Amino acid sequence: MPGTPRKKAAIAGPKKRTAPKPPPEFLDRLQAVIVSTLEDDKAEEIVTIDLAGRASFADRMIIATGLADRQIAAMATHLHEKLHEAGFRKPLTEGATGTDWVLIDAGDIIVHLFKPEARTLYGLEKMWSAELDETES
Repeated sequence: MPGTPRKKAAIAGPKKRTAPKPPPEFLDRLQAVIVSTLEDDKAEEIVTIDLAGRASFADRMIIATGLADRQIAAMATHLHEKLHEAGFRKPLTEGATGTDWVLIDAGDIIVHLFKPEARTLYGLEKMWSAELDETES
């Protein structure tokens, strides 16, 4: 196959994740740190959704609402700090520059921080709810 090693790697796509899934105790501890931090920052309507066996990108999703851009940015910053203090790897963040939606990838838990209007617009709870799965069966 002609081309540079870099082009060949790009064509092949990302490497498959071969690391074993973390034990439920690890996820429970990670979730507890995240939810506690969000509660301390006065996040509203905190919802946790179990994605195990339903999604390949994460085992759990946490959704919370903040009332202003600054509050959402502060929640994201505090989550980074608290996860680091608790010994978890540094999460990846998208949209932390003053938008209506911030996504934090903490590995096996994905955190969505929304302003109220954006949360209603995207409706992630409805998209991933167990009730939706039951009605499609």
